[in-house]
Amino acid sequence: MSIKNPYSTKEFRRKLRQKSTIPERALWQELRNRKFNGLKFKRQFGVGPYVLDFYCPEKNFCIELDGSIHDQPEQIVHDLNRDKFLNRNGIKVLRIKNKIIMEELDFALALISNEISDI
Repeated sequence: MSIKNPYSTKEFRRKLRQKSTIPERALWQELRNRKFNGLKFKRQFGVGPYVLDFYCPEKNFCIELDGSIHDQPEQIVHDLNRDKFLNRNGIKVLRIKNKIIMEELDFALALISNEISDI
C-alpha cells in the first residue's frame, strides 16, 4: 500500500490548493509546468498523514513554506517529527520562510536549485 497521496487526505489537499497563501502562489508560478529546471512539481501532495506544500517526485524532494506559526515551540517539534518521517521515507525536505519567498524570490529559487543539484 502506497503512503503517497492517500485518499484520507484528498479533500484536505483540495481545500489547501483552493486557499493557497500568497507565498505559495508566488512560488507555484515559478515551479509549475516544468518551468524550474525542467522538473515536475506537485502542490499539496500527500505523504502518509502529512500534506507537502510542493513535491518533486523525480527527485523525492519537497519544499515547505513556513510562516510565523512555525516559530512556535510546539510547531517546531511537530515539524521535526514530520521531517524525520519524510526523511525515513526517502524524501528530502527544504524549509523556506514565507518572508524569503516574498522578499527574495530569486534567492529562494537559488536555494532550491542548490538543494536539488545535491540529490
